[in-house]
Amino acid sequence: MSAAVPLPALAPRDHTLDACFLGPYGENDALLEKLMVEFLRDHVYWRRNFHPEDPPAIATAAAHHPDYLAFESRMRRELHLLSAALKKSVPFHSPRYIGHMASDLLLPGLAAQMLTLPYNPNNVSEDAAPVTVDMEVQAGLQLARMLGYPHDPAVPACAFGHLTSGGTLANYQALRLALALKAFPVALRAAKVPEIELPADDWSAFNLSHADGIAMLEAWQHWLAAQTSAARARWLQQVEAERIEQRGMVGFFAAHPSLRVPLVLAPVTAHYSWSKGLKLLGLGRDQLELLPTDGMRLDPAALRDTLARCARERQPVLMCVAVLGSTEYGTIDPIHEVLAARAESRGRELDFAVHVDAAWGGYLATLFRHEDGSLRTRAEVAADYVQFPTPAVHAAFAALGDTDSATVDPHKLGYLPYGTGAFICRDHRPMALLAERADYVFHAATPAGYLARYRSLGQFIPEGSKSGAAAAAVYVTHKVLPLDHRHFGHLPRATVRAAEAFHARARRFALELADCVHALVPFAPDSNLVCLALNPCDNASVAGANAFVRALHDTLRCDPAQPLQLKEFFGSVTSLRPEVLGAAETARILTGLALDASTLERDGDDDRLLILRHTLMNPYLIDHENGISYIDRYFEFLGRRVRALTAAVHAPP
Repeated sequence: MSAAVPLPALAPRDHTLDACFLGPYGENDALLEKLMVEFLRDHVYWRRNFHPEDPPAIATAAAHHPDYLAFESRMRRELHLLSAALKKSVPFHSPRYIGHMASDLLLPGLAAQMLTLPYNPNNVSEDAAPVTVDMEVQAGLQLARMLGYPHDPAVPACAFGHLTSGGTLANYQALRLALALKAFPVALRAAKVPEIELPADDWSAFNLSHADGIAMLEAWQHWLAAQTSAARARWLQQVEAERIEQRGMVGFFAAHPSLRVPLVLAPVTAHYSWSKGLKLLGLGRDQLELLPTDGMRLDPAALRDTLARCARERQPVLMCVAVLGSTEYGTIDPIHEVLAARAESRGRELDFAVHVDAAWGGYLATLFRHEDGSLRTRAEVAADYVQFPTPAVHAAFAALGDTDSATVDPHKLGYLPYGTGAFICRDHRPMALLAERADYVFHAATPAGYLARYRSLGQFIPEGSKSGAAAAAVYVTHKVLPLDHRHFGHLPRATVRAAEAFHARARRFALELADCVHALVPFAPDSNLVCLALNPCDNASVAGANAFVRALHDTLRCDPAQPLQLKEFFGSVTSLRPEVLGAAETARILTGLALDASTLERDGDDDRLLILRHTLMNPYLIDHENGISYIDRYFEFLGRRVRALTAAVHAPP
């Protein structure tokens, strides 16, 4: 282990981060224990005071009965076995973990979730969760504000958000909502609803803008409200019979032969959940068209060409997905360019939703928000960093508020327990198209008012049951650390700074080990994820480079058969595929590594280049308290491993 290294002088430290986590060494154990004991006692007092006239149902003497003691013994044994087994878990809490998108958990969220669990609220409706269902709706508004969406429930076009099990389900909800709104005007035409100005044909109806689609939905709702109860019931039934949700995909498009099943456009870097979502919705994997990238960021020129082709061929587009922090490389798509391409496409009578998959990068938006929710200038943001954000990255975050919906994962850069993804739409009104009724759960009449309506949350979401404890964790965390640069922004600020330090150290590493290995960062980081490509100096084949990286990764991956303490650092791998990179980028990277492009196999494991992937979430990677840089220590460790591996190759038999 290396000695402590001198670190750059800093401004006086803000110790907010010191209270945020249990800590790599469990430094805040007394704080968490104090909170847990306090609120467990509070929960017990709540139970005792619910109806204090009711006598205890469990006798005091029961604790001494042999059956009771035997049960306690079995329970303790199994819990001890579980506790022992969990010691083999991945040490996400440690600054020595720089692998996947996981880190230590924020104490406000962890404590709030543990505090709420004994109450066991089910956020399907306020009947089952009178407290936490409102917290979930409020958490959605907190995230909407962070993204730049309208977040005042008194405003008709207010945003809406809800929690999901993760980004996959949030992406599915985005597809669901976009399809419901796109198809609804077509259903109104088919039902021949009178007194509403309807589009001239199905193509026009299927290509209304988001705003025009919502206006048509509201016109229908207002017209319907003015009818007699009998007429209202008849027209409701008539329109429902024409909707895609009633007919199904096959029936709907058979009834409208001039329409083709719409495409979803996404960059090749998009998460595999988009393929899963299209299958689940019944659109099919064939309707997902993956677009090429420019430097692992969606290529705006390719998007424009694709949209022009779709307009010529009368091929509808349901949605274009832009990625705000890809899960493999952390790159950020030019969202502003996607919106500009849509504006141009409207001139060809082709319209579609724009969704941002910000599962990874969503909370980086806190760096771009003032306390009042307004956007910070690039100069204001850049004052804290060396290179971040580039003009393109700032423009992408500035454009977030003009998109239609977004996926954000609080359980990634929000540092909250798993099971807290989120879907947010810019305008809540289309959510009415997803409403489902269940008389035993929801009341017959839809309540008036934004907050009252969404307290029957289960009507609008894919799940039938969901944890209210997760909602409490998100809501409380956002109250303790508001989503702006002066509060929650402390966390991503520390990690983006660490990514810049890591990137600089990687370049120095490449120079230090130039005698034995070619090393390069294939893409300058847009966020706090940095990759490293490596190839031994005497190797020219992709297979040889991949074998070398696999051997390195064996020293960085979790091995349940060995004690965790034998591992100095934990990292992850991913791959660079030529079909994703494109010819120019593939040639640039292979040339930089002195690899022969002809050695890329068409089939098998060596049709791509393996690289090391580092997710820099831990805010203690640079430990100013003790003068330690775990980034330096990692590269010292990696250097030793690289030299050992290259020496082993050249050792005499």
